[in-house]
Parts: sequence; structure tokens; C-alpha cells
Amino acid sequence: MARYSAETRRSPEKVLEKALAFFGPGGLGLTVEEQSDCCLRLTGGGGHVWIQIELGESGRTSVVLETREWDSQAMRFLKIL
Repeated sequence: MARYSAETRRSPEKVLEKALAFFGPGGLGLTVEEQSDCCLRLTGGGGHVWIQIELGESGRTSVVLETREWDSQAMRFLKIL
């Protein structure tokens, strides 16, 4: 299991929208197991992706991504934020 983090100027809502499009059924095909205003958990391919979003004091959005079996895709997603 690996854990990655990044910051972006995108809103938390936009980050979750992009994550769903990238990892979800219309993207890599993972199944949405849980979705809320701050989190998104997807499973598939023998692994998972767990994304936690928080708006920081600086006004930037903090993104923490935990993954198993989807490391290269997770790093690619964080680069396109």
C-alpha cells in the first residue's frame, strides 16, 4: 500500500469530479464504494484507491491518495491536477 499527497488550486469539488472521471467507471473502470464531500473510495483490479480532500488555510486543496495496485495511475492523476 502506498500513500501520496499533493496540493492544487482546484476546488475540492473539482478534484473529486476529476478523480471520479479518472478512476471511476468512465475512466479506469474502478467501482465507487464510497463517495462524500471529502472522500472517494474505489475498488477494482485486486486493489483500491482512497482519496481524501481538504481545503487548507492557504486556500489550496490538499489531496491525500492511498492506493494498492494502482500506484502508477495514482501518480499520473496527481500530476494532472
